[in-house]
Amino acid sequence: MAADDYTEVDKAKDIQVLHSMGYAQELERRLSRFSNFAVSFSIICILSGGINSLAQATSGAGGIGIGIGWLVGCFVSLTFAVAMSQISSAYPTAGGLYHWGSILGNRGTGWVTAWLNLLGLITVLGAINVGTWTFFVGAFGPALGIEGTLTNQMIFLVIITGAQALINHLGIKLTAKLTDFSGYLIFFGSILIAVVCLLFAQTWDFSRLFTFHNYSGDAGGGVWPQVSNAWVFALGLLLPIYTITGYDASAHTSEETIKAASSVPRAMVMSVIWSALFGYLFLAAFVLMIPNMDDAAKQGWNVFFWAFDQRVPSGLKEFVYLVVFLAQLLCGLATVTSASRMIFAFSRDGGLPGSAALAKVSPTYRTPVAAIWTASILSVLFVWGSSVVSVAGTSAYTIVVSCTVIFLFLSFTVPIVLGMMAWGTPKWDKMGPWNMGRGIFMLFAFLSIVSMILIFVIGIQPPNDWALYITVGFFILTAIVWFAFERNRFQGPPLGDIIAARQAAIKAAEQAVGETGH
Repeated sequence: MAADDYTEVDKAKDIQVLHSMGYAQELERRLSRFSNFAVSFSIICILSGGINSLAQATSGAGGIGIGIGWLVGCFVSLTFAVAMSQISSAYPTAGGLYHWGSILGNRGTGWVTAWLNLLGLITVLGAINVGTWTFFVGAFGPALGIEGTLTNQMIFLVIITGAQALINHLGIKLTAKLTDFSGYLIFFGSILIAVVCLLFAQTWDFSRLFTFHNYSGDAGGGVWPQVSNAWVFALGLLLPIYTITGYDASAHTSEETIKAASSVPRAMVMSVIWSALFGYLFLAAFVLMIPNMDDAAKQGWNVFFWAFDQRVPSGLKEFVYLVVFLAQLLCGLATVTSASRMIFAFSRDGGLPGSAALAKVSPTYRTPVAAIWTASILSVLFVWGSSVVSVAGTSAYTIVVSCTVIFLFLSFTVPIVLGMMAWGTPKWDKMGPWNMGRGIFMLFAFLSIVSMILIFVIGIQPPNDWALYITVGFFILTAIVWFAFERNRFQGPPLGDIIAARQAAIKAAEQAVGETGH
């Protein structure tokens, strides 16, 4: 669906849905269905997580960690996307997860969902850009004489995160063009890597993809501690699970997407499916190219560069690296978009300190400028603060990133569980145009709960066992803050008569940013 197919009638319907939920059309609707898909596809960015976290499989269960493990882990992520797609069609708003948690539950469950998602988005933005730095140093550091010091890392992060924020600041039109390009670039990069790997593989031994070997401990370069066969396969599932996340971005950009009620759920599901397929394509080809699996496992986190050094000639190798690096930069760009819309939506309802400023939309660029820069600055501060602290000999950064994924998937799970209980009740008595039916929704909602238990259990295993204490501590702190302060202050999203009372304010807000739709 192209933007030129978007009529004034379509626009009026989108705005009417937004008004019915008590919000003004302050952001600009410019994202086509593909653009909405591209935002999530860019954040998932298989060329980022699929490469930077590759050792979780190759130094875990070996070839089967890709051949079977990648597909299993991707299905785990798909269960959440399918369940959330049903809800996103009924409630297409920015910061969707928070809004869903409030409407399907209450303002307390919405508030908790918002904090889980917000913490996850801020820290994952930092983690994505750290991954980009790590790849940059591995690919280009030796030639440029750049060492992987913390000072160099922080300078790099400030520069690229600032650029990502500035592009977002300047309007959704520019961001959409770049994320659209990112979507095509990821497709191209995946095919490129697959072709290069297959061309320079000594043999195409497909049995490697289904061969198990326990590389935990020293055999795998210490990526995982020594564990049993069952555990080493389970830990390897973190590669696809950590990679295939961020598809909630389609929901966060709902208010900037044309025909959001049908475009957003489709984009959410398809971003996972295409990421799974193209990720499998190039990762399977990479396993076939590896000279020797035992030697590859010993390389640990350096396995991607080691294998390319062994097989791929210089020049072509650097071109592949450049494509991957550019895709990773655009991954961070899309993540700034998602995180800033979450901050904007939560602040619009008074959920954060300084909400009045954070919820303000620039009339020039039609973007939440303060939210964009706040998300970016907080992500850099998170990386710096956690990188200089160690917990029981493990970097606090590593532990918190493990918590990040737990927080993100929990923020997905809360509205899904609430949706199971609310289906057919006054809280959720009207479905959107993307309607799978109660049976399919309940099935995928149940599978999401099972998947959440799996993610939590494997996410708190050594060397990230401190993630359990941090997660429990977060919930204790959250309960204290809610009952001591927020329960009596935070009102949540507008509901019932409040929506009708806000119509004059909605009109004024739209006039302030120059919105002419009806």
